Amino acid sequence: MEGYDETTYGEAFADVYDDWYQGVSDIDATVDTLSRLAFDASDGRPVARVLELGVGTGRLAIPLAARHPDALTVVGVDASPAMLGLLARRDTDHLVETHCADMVTGLPDGPFEVALVAYNTMFNLTGDGEQQRCFDAVAERLCPGGVFVIEAFVPDPSRDGDDISVRSMSADRVVLSISRHAAADQRADGHFVELTEAGGVRLRPWSIRYTTPADLDVMAGRAGLDLIARWADMSQAPFDDDSERHVSVYRRR
Repeated sequence: MEGYDETTYGEAFADVYDDWYQGVSDIDATVDTLSRLAFDASDGRPVARVLELGVGTGRLAIPLAARHPDALTVVGVDASPAMLGLLARRDTDHLVETHCADMVTGLPDGPFEVALVAYNTMFNLTGDGEQQRCFDAVAERLCPGGVFVIEAFVPDPSRDGDDISVRSMSADRVVLSISRHAAADQRADGHFVELTEAGGVRLRPWSIRYTTPADLDVMAGRAGLDLIARWADMSQAPFDDDSERHVSVYRRR
């Protein structure tokens, strides 16, 4: 999408993100799973470190840090100042260390027991080779035995072409979803178009380059990571051929 860069999504969605996406995944299950993975990888160290890529408003990072304030250090990276500004206002106890940077070249130094990229955020890396470089950068920052956790949708190869639908509608506000899918390129671009009686038109653009679980496995292997678990969600429900989402866990060799 012309004019779209790594900051566009966060700047366009920051003001509605918590309202629109607060319930997209089970926060308690995510905190439980990440905590267990971090402590398992810590090898007796008193404090484990967790890195979240695309931390956003802290939807996951803040409750994770609050669950184990003395045993977990949570570090978040995001390219959007608007998203990080909201996180700072929510994080009144200053539990999460944040960095305004991209997910490829701007990651803070490790080592980390766990790195997380949640809810399709890996697919926001749309440039050629960017997802592989992200795997490489994360692998360099994991401690021996540390894990990289990726949560994403399973692509539907039959979804192709243009689509228009209504996301929400009220007496004074309509939000339309307009998207274009190119299955051959594993790309999708779109806008949420918000129409309000008082505010006119607001465009909220998004752009992704999606990859299959098998694609992710290949990139992980190139980075020196091995798949150790794949679930349908963060509650660790079994993954099968009918699963629409996956949580994949890769361990550093």
